[in-house]
Amino acid sequence: MKKNHQIIALLSCSSLFAQTKVSDSVKVDTLAVQSLEEVVVSASRIKESILKSPVTIENISNKQLRNTAALSFFDGLENIKGVQMLTPSLGFKIINTRGFANTTNVRFTQMVDGFDNQAPHIGAPIGNALGPTDLDIERVEIIPGTTSALYGLNAINGLANFVTKDPFTSTGIIIQQKTGMNHLGDTNSDVRLFNESVFRVAEKIGSRFAFKINFSYTSGNDWIADDRTDLNPNANLGVGIGGGINNPAYDAVNGYGNESSNRRTLTLGGSRYVIARTGYNEKDVANYDIQNVKGDIGLYYKFSPKTTISYTYRFADLDNVYQRANRFTLKDYVLQQHAFEVKNEIFQIRAFATSEDTGKSYNLRSAAENLDRRFKSDTNWYSDFTSAFNNAIAQQGMNVQQALAAARSSADLGRLQPGTPEFQQALNQLAAVNNWDEGAALRVEDWLIHGEGQVNISKTISPDFESNTGLQLLAGVDYQSYIIKPDGNYFINPTAADPYSSLTYGKTGGFVQAGKNLFDGLLKLSATMRVDKNDYFNMKYNPRFAAVLTPSNRQSIRFSFQSGSRFPSIFEAFSNVNSGGVRRVGGLRVMSDGVFENGYLRSSIDRFQAAVTADFNSGSTLDEAIQNNRGLLQKNTYTYLKPEKINSFEVGYKGLFFNRTLKVDADFYFNRYNNFIAQIEMNVPHTTVAESIPYYLNDRTLQDRYRIYTNSQSVVYNYGSSLGISYILNSKYSITGNVSYAKLSRTDNGDGFEDGFNTPEWIGNISFLGENVWKTLGFNVTYKRQNSFYWRSFLVNGDVKPYGVLDAQISYSFEKSRLEIKVGATNLTNKYYNSFLGGPAVGGLYYTMLTYQLQ
Repeated sequence: MKKNHQIIALLSCSSLFAQTKVSDSVKVDTLAVQSLEEVVVSASRIKESILKSPVTIENISNKQLRNTAALSFFDGLENIKGVQMLTPSLGFKIINTRGFANTTNVRFTQMVDGFDNQAPHIGAPIGNALGPTDLDIERVEIIPGTTSALYGLNAINGLANFVTKDPFTSTGIIIQQKTGMNHLGDTNSDVRLFNESVFRVAEKIGSRFAFKINFSYTSGNDWIADDRTDLNPNANLGVGIGGGINNPAYDAVNGYGNESSNRRTLTLGGSRYVIARTGYNEKDVANYDIQNVKGDIGLYYKFSPKTTISYTYRFADLDNVYQRANRFTLKDYVLQQHAFEVKNEIFQIRAFATSEDTGKSYNLRSAAENLDRRFKSDTNWYSDFTSAFNNAIAQQGMNVQQALAAARSSADLGRLQPGTPEFQQALNQLAAVNNWDEGAALRVEDWLIHGEGQVNISKTISPDFESNTGLQLLAGVDYQSYIIKPDGNYFINPTAADPYSSLTYGKTGGFVQAGKNLFDGLLKLSATMRVDKNDYFNMKYNPRFAAVLTPSNRQSIRFSFQSGSRFPSIFEAFSNVNSGGVRRVGGLRVMSDGVFENGYLRSSIDRFQAAVTADFNSGSTLDEAIQNNRGLLQKNTYTYLKPEKINSFEVGYKGLFFNRTLKVDADFYFNRYNNFIAQIEMNVPHTTVAESIPYYLNDRTLQDRYRIYTNSQSVVYNYGSSLGISYILNSKYSITGNVSYAKLSRTDNGDGFEDGFNTPEWIGNISFLGENVWKTLGFNVTYKRQNSFYWRSFLVNGDVKPYGVLDAQISYSFEKSRLEIKVGATNLTNKYYNSFLGGPAVGGLYYTMLTYQLQ
């Protein structure tokens, strides 16, 4: 199948590349005077003018999405004010707003037509895997900042709602072919072909029934993560060995099998050295071939002109690289969603069920670790290393550096070599073993069940109630439950006699909202109260109070205060994973009872062990070194998970100037987090005898290592601002630009707790757009830049370098033949960059798009 699609892509490449266009693609869009009367729904769950939205909201129209200098509408969201995008994979990107970004963004909700499209066990979406194609997207609404008062769930950092096209008003058959190439100038890869084939069919049958079908197939070769930076450069400084490839404790960022849990401290020739197993590079164990298939079928029936019932089925089958705490190869990873909706002006009812099957996916770190162990156990390898070192010194007269290298070569004799049939066979076998202490398989099957209802109380009282009184009343309820089939490795059921019986984790919530227009619409006040109850936590109350002042139809000022709560995701609550000697356990008491009480912070243990080694190498006995440094050990002070809480204040302004040719949109926010959820590493010694604990914590074999979700003991503050400006030069040209500032303020206890703000202080971009410059010829050039920032994660901590990227496209529509051509490039200058540490280096992608409307 892959070969056939590559042939199709090659044939397409001989013609040109194509851009998505909607069923009205033959029409010529011209730049119009800017308006603040755009209608949005996400900010208040009802239709309202964006001018009177109580919170900051970005509304990106179909026209803007078509004109973006990006490979897809989803990629183009990176250019929107306040949006930060991470790129773990060519086929998997993550959007975030207002800080605390990570590759599993559980604080940001992503919806399609109001339906959450997260992958259940992750608790967050896998990019746009289950989202709409370019041909079916109508607009995108993004709310940066908490929306918990209306949506609950994970919407503590923000929300994006992808609104698709209505088959009653957007009909026809349209196809699209994208063809491109990447890996130009990549030392790790030859130039590779990129292909995406898309079609949309929509038809209205009579006045009551309509349907639509969307399908896309994507293939290519993923960006490669091959950062060789040594994460452990100071391990052997006490014996005169620095970091880098000659460091016996060398731990490359994208090398696996040599992490902290795989290392040991050996006494060699009277000195203590930190030694790591050799490990493998990510590119040795990862499958970088991308093959993503997704589609949806929507059926719509109108009982009356204002009441519609619909059913939508969405499907996605993914092969690409994914990242959370570790990097994964996703293979035959399947997501499915069944969604049902009834709506009119008075009420709406939604229900959906999303299933997830991780297929033949596997953990790259565990694969590398267990490939090393497959030919020789850790115990035997370190024993052979020690013997070979002693022999090299005593019998062969080598110096220490030579002896260390000789010892590694000797211990590695018989090691599986990348690229050989034996290596690939072993990797395939490990990818099927569902135990990360012995294999690498990711095997999860689960469901997310959700139902909600909403009623416009004002309209139930009277159709004219709102217009007569200026009062708007709204209420809603929802229920959601995760249903996990435990696999014994990733999840277990801790409350049932059978640990493999289904595990459920649910919540119920509801909200009421009231709004009032005063002084002939000059001022609008609104208040919302939401209540949520989780299976394992008490009720949480989240209010929102907002005021919008609109002195004219060209200006508005908004103020809001709201709070939000985030219950732990299913993984944060119930994970049960052994990975390379580290047990990752959910933070609920039912999962981690006893660990918090008996654990010592790993950060303090690392300092203690380093100090013991330094003292020993300076002449102290091991006993003296342990006794001298035992005070460095710090008993754990964290405890079981509680819900995360945010209080957020925001002020914003929108305005039009110079005959509506200049648009200004600005906002400022200040957030206060309590019980911020992240992870802490702690070790539990195999003894409770106080005098023996330091000796046990100095020996890696006499302690259990844990990585547990818990809450920060510090109050976390972050604040920021953004400014967006767009200016229409004339009927053909316009300039848009925006800049965002974000800042974290938190007391750092130095205890290893991960706050993971992971956000640049400054992100900005500027675009120059031309439309109908000559007949239907158009173009867009966009430059985006962000400054350096500190990245903190389980995989790697450190500074992400600043980067700037130039994207460009040029397009032309052949109106008579109903064909549009678009030629473009992302990262036009092909200067490779990393959007975060541990992820791939992203280079240029050069593409063409052909979009053809059949009818």
